[in-house]
Amino acid sequence: MAATVRLHKTVGVRVGQVQVGGGAPVVVQSMTMTDTADAAGTARQCLELAEAGSEMVRVTVNLPDAAAAVPEIKARMADAGCTSPLIGDFHYNGHQLLTRFPECAAALDKFRINPGNVGTGRRRDEQFATICKVARDLGKPVRIGVNGGSLNQELVLAKMQENTDRALGRTSEEILNECMVISALQSTELALENGLRKDQIIISCKVSRPRDLLAIYRDLARKTDQPLHLGLTEAGMGMKGLVWSSSAMGILLNEGIGDTIRVSLTPRPGGDRRDEVYAACELLQALGIRSFAPSVTACPGCGRTTSSTFQELAERTQDYIREQMPVWKKTHEGVETLTLAVMGCVVNGPGEARDADLGIAAGRGKGHLFVRGQVVRVVPEAEMVDAPVAEAEAIVAEGIEARLAAADENAEAIAAATREELLQIQGLDANHSDEKVERIREIAD
Repeated sequence: MAATVRLHKTVGVRVGQVQVGGGAPVVVQSMTMTDTADAAGTARQCLELAEAGSEMVRVTVNLPDAAAAVPEIKARMADAGCTSPLIGDFHYNGHQLLTRFPECAAALDKFRINPGNVGTGRRRDEQFATICKVARDLGKPVRIGVNGGSLNQELVLAKMQENTDRALGRTSEEILNECMVISALQSTELALENGLRKDQIIISCKVSRPRDLLAIYRDLARKTDQPLHLGLTEAGMGMKGLVWSSSAMGILLNEGIGDTIRVSLTPRPGGDRRDEVYAACELLQALGIRSFAPSVTACPGCGRTTSSTFQELAERTQDYIREQMPVWKKTHEGVETLTLAVMGCVVNGPGEARDADLGIAAGRGKGHLFVRGQVVRVVPEAEMVDAPVAEAEAIVAEGIEARLAAADENAEAIAAATREELLQIQGLDANHSDEKVERIREIAD
């Protein structure tokens, strides 16, 4: 899949074994929601997120017990063969924890600093400088992460007063957005003054409204060449979080803005943290920026799909691919570029299935299984849910060409049966000669 042209040229920053910016592919990341002091539980979630596609994983480091657990978390990840960089998320007391727990600082691959809560006045600069100097001495990168909910209030009040005194007529939204960008750029300059290099600094400005995110990141992209961490903070649960995140992030990514992303979803109680990783991967794949797993096209259903078979079919296929990808991506290069189509009827079904590497078009009591446009077999409804999964496994193991060669042996019989069955499924017969029948015959052939 061809990469989008990177319109925003940025400096490359190495985070462990991963490069962010500098023309590298957009990196997916996520964050654990375990108590970091629980080293075993946190390491387990880090591994789950990494297997799901999170190329960097962040943990909260808020208390001494959490800082003390970081080296063990990193060691458990390494023992499991996981090389995803581990990032420490610091607020308020990062300067203390990083100096009191040098093993924690050494184990982390990147530090996240929020300039809005490292202190106020002179203490802010001193405590911010302490974190930067630890990063400098250890050769670690940092993310300067400005958040709308914890923005430097001294800066905001000064800009509000300026707006009033000079009668600039700016809205509070415009002022806050400007303050976000100013905070990020001023903090970057302060980090550079304290010994960090440009290739050690990533920037983010996270807000919770899509329009603000668009305005802020477009402004940032004009004013800095530091890599940008992109995400809508506090996006919300389920559909709301997905829609709000993708509405802003999709536009920015399509404009070439954003070097690493997180889709921040609130999980339901007992929900799966990996959902936000899947969402980030799907967003990049939808835009043609990267491929992470075989894409599954599935129809939404209508009055012609009168059973739940096609829904079970789509769910089973999608779940199976997610389960297998951690293994497939290690053993079968290029498997992520495969395309699959799961269609509930033959209005668009045969066309979509024919265009995919692997497709199934369900009908009345049976389905037609396609590989690269060729019907390889007709399966009864009872076997439809499992048929694409079995064929996907065979394609990954043997290759598409081998599957097509095997199908060629009985291609004539399959084609003859398929031609008539497709007509019957549509409620037509061979005596109809209208354009629809001719098109169906063409598809069947």
